[in-house]
Amino acid sequence: MELAKSILEGSKKYTNYTANNLSKLIKKKSLSTKEKDVAQELKRLMEEAGFDDVMIDGLGNVIGRIGQGKKIIALDGHIDTVDLGNRENWSFDPLGGEVKDGFVHGRGSVDQKGGPASFVTAGKILKEVGLSNDVTIYFIGSVMEEDCDGLCWKYIVEEDKIKPDCVIVTEPTNLNIYRGHRGRTEIEVSFYGVSAHGSAPERGKNAIYMASKAALEIERLNDRLDSDPFLGKGSVTISEFVSSSPSLCAVADFAKIHLDRRLTWGEDKALAVRQIEEVMKGVNAKVEILNYKERGYTGLEYGMEKYYPTWKLDETHPVIQAGIKSYKELFHEAPVVDKWTFSTNGVMINGHYGIPVIGFGPGNEVLAHAPNEKVPVDHLVKASAFYAHFCATY
Repeated sequence: MELAKSILEGSKKYTNYTANNLSKLIKKKSLSTKEKDVAQELKRLMEEAGFDDVMIDGLGNVIGRIGQGKKIIALDGHIDTVDLGNRENWSFDPLGGEVKDGFVHGRGSVDQKGGPASFVTAGKILKEVGLSNDVTIYFIGSVMEEDCDGLCWKYIVEEDKIKPDCVIVTEPTNLNIYRGHRGRTEIEVSFYGVSAHGSAPERGKNAIYMASKAALEIERLNDRLDSDPFLGKGSVTISEFVSSSPSLCAVADFAKIHLDRRLTWGEDKALAVRQIEEVMKGVNAKVEILNYKERGYTGLEYGMEKYYPTWKLDETHPVIQAGIKSYKELFHEAPVVDKWTFSTNGVMINGHYGIPVIGFGPGNEVLAHAPNEKVPVDHLVKASAFYAHFCATY
């Protein structure tokens, strides 16, 4: 309990430090594959905080280390953000990083630079109080998450050869403890028709009609997908519809739809593809899971299949129980244990590699990707304390 008190006092002492560090990160615009400036800033903050080692890997992930024990804990926070959207919907400068009225304002304050700003402070606190457990802690500012969840962790495990015993994902949880979320996959369906002159459409086969009929069946499919008591229902929606024809005076001979398929517990990519193929029976169409391959800011081209497995941990899991224990010792109340609505790097960390994940982060996820994004400074303080205490006691 003395350790918890000391850590909490430290996090409160560094309130302005944490808020100002987040402000610095927000001011560095960092769309996916363009994170260089914010990566350099985060590296500088880790070095100033006294981390034992800080490096940027081949993909561009910022990796700080404290300790060199046998037990390995990682804290993950992605440093890329979505774009600003319509500036007229913002009542303040989205890249201003203004600290005002108990909040830090700006794009990425919630999703999700608040996590890295808090774990830098946690590292600073741990260097001051010392680590008595046999542990190595990696603090990871990951890249390209908004474009391809988990790609960064594929690189960290496969190329950096870092495979922790557990990971804290610092995506926003409103200071609740999260233990899972639905997975997803991106499916593309291409329809092949036959063009004809628009004055005699009966001579051709219109790919737009083919796709439209299939779209109605996909809407019906969504209603009958499976559900899980904790994670909720699987879902599918069409997020893009494109077509082409030889001219605007011709029958469309090609159409394509993009499906956002959210996967609940017990659903995987094979099931999702089979369900869409069933809808396409008798139709000249191709169903395929898409691949992601892009060049990061380091110049490295890297990619993976756009399949992001579902994951969840039981509330009795030792990592979740350790998180609950830390929360109670710090804040003298029981935490809410819940799940994310959206997807995180947990799809790769736990969904693919089976590494236990606990979610805990500052900010409310309803503000993710939204205008007027802001995070309470108090959340940053409590997150800093939680990260430090969990790592010092796990």
